[in-house]
Amino acid sequence: MNLTFDLGIAATTFFVIFLAELPDKSFIASLVLATRFRHLYVWIGVSAAFFIQCVIAVAAGGFIALLPQEPVLAVTALFFLAGSFILIRSGLKSRAEEAADEAEEESEVLAKVGTATATDSVRRTIVTSFLVIFAAEWGDLTQIFAAAQAAKTGQPFTVFVGAWLGLITVAGIAVVLGRWLQARIPLSRVRIASGLVLLALAMWTAVEFFQAISTP
Repeated sequence: MNLTFDLGIAATTFFVIFLAELPDKSFIASLVLATRFRHLYVWIGVSAAFFIQCVIAVAAGGFIALLPQEPVLAVTALFFLAGSFILIRSGLKSRAEEAADEAEEESEVLAKVGTATATDSVRRTIVTSFLVIFAAEWGDLTQIFAAAQAAKTGQPFTVFVGAWLGLITVAGIAVVLGRWLQARIPLSRVRIASGLVLLALAMWTAVEFFQAISTP
């Protein structure tokens, strides 16, 4: 694995992952877990799940990066464009639809947690938090973005650092300030902002693709 570190790529990855993760189902899941368990242990379990998911994502991106440059750029541009469409479309939902979706996500997490309570052991708290987030994040948009970013830049280690820090930062916010943020910041606006950022990345990557195929 390429262990060189590029601060610019890490910052870009962090920023996009942070924005995309704020309105994501794993934010809701972390918030709900924090209502049942001690915050620190929830955050540790969630962070461990994100660690493995990021390793898988950048490893997949590393394999994609072995392909010729043109198909890599084409695939990553399509990933970014699809992500942009998904986020903007979900961000255009009415507040009532958004609230219904959030309530459904909360009920799903509570069903997985079952009868667990704050008095459960540290080990059970961490394992439960890990399993809930690992299942929620599998194949998630942020994981796909991390894979695409690793493929595009050819720097999986840098992308891993930026992505993981972005994810665990959002998890920390969800655990400590989740309800406060929900009441004050419409997640639909965050989704639209995230979608516009991904759209810009898609356009940028498309330009790089056309430059690559036009270069002798």
